[in-house]
This record gives sequence, structure tokens and C-alpha cells, in this order.
Amino acid sequence: MLEVSLAVRWAHASLMGKILAASWNYWEVFVREIELGKLSRGAAPEKIWMKQQFSIGVNDTTRVLERMPRAKDIPECSMPSESKNESSVQLQALLVASDCGSKWLIKHFPSLAYSRGVPLISIADNKAGSLRLGEVVKLKTAIAIGVKANGSGINKFVTNFLERRCLTGQGGE
Repeated sequence: MLEVSLAVRWAHASLMGKILAASWNYWEVFVREIELGKLSRGAAPEKIWMKQQFSIGVNDTTRVLERMPRAKDIPECSMPSESKNESSVQLQALLVASDCGSKWLIKHFPSLAYSRGVPLISIADNKAGSLRLGEVVKLKTAIAIGVKANGSGINKFVTNFLERRCLTGQGGE
């Protein structure tokens, strides 16, 4: 059986650094939830529906995170105010292929996600994490996917996953 390791790095200050691991079953349920969402998308083409649900790729995900307002409990530093660039798009969670070959492409995500209060879910599958993420969005590979907060079934699953993993204290490095 293929083992996929999911780890959640909590962006909330009181939980920062806590790593929670999930089993392959969570990944299968996540993919199934996306497939169910596609079936209920109505008349929208699949590509448009995907763009409404996810921020796909390193550049797009970084752009969305940078435009989000800073988390309230994060102390201000010497960074300039970003209020003019804020957008209404919010990310509920960030999925990153932590085992990708180009670590420099993803090294900014932990601090950026933390500053915006977005949980970072690290996907590792023996150097195939980007392939797993790509399967979700019908691409060959994807290093980063941001789950947009819009009240969909996918959001309910992610919320349930994050709450369950936090409440049960399951996981480890």
C-alpha cells in the first residue's frame, strides 16, 4: 500500500510548530470530496470550478497569501502595510509538497502562512508529493495548492480534518 504522509503545521500562534500526521485514508477522502464537488458544480466548466475552489501553483498561492490581511495575533514587524493589496479571497488551508526537489520554491510558505493565520498541510510521498497534488487538480504536478474559503463541501472536510487532528492530538514528526 502506498503511504502518503500529511502533516499539518498550525499557523495559529498557540499551536505553531505542532505537527499532526494523517493516514492515506484522509487523502483518499479528500480526493473523493473534490470529486463529489465536481459533480455538484452545475453548469460551470471543470477548469473554472477548480479556480473557484483552489489557488493552484506556487505563484498563484503566494499571490493570494500576500494579498490576505495579516493575522490579528501576529505582532507587527517592520514590514510595510499591505492594506491596499488586500483581496476578498481567503485561504482556509495551504497544501504543499514538502518532498519536492526545489525546496527554495516553498521555503517562504511556512512564514507567510503563519503571518496570515493559514494552516500549512505538508504532503510527502517519497518524492511524489507534487504528483499527488497534481492528481487532485488534474495536472501532472503541483507543488502548492491553496484551499479557498468559500463554504463548499471541501471546506467542511478540511475544517473537520483540522479540528479532529487537533482535538485528538494524533500525529508526530
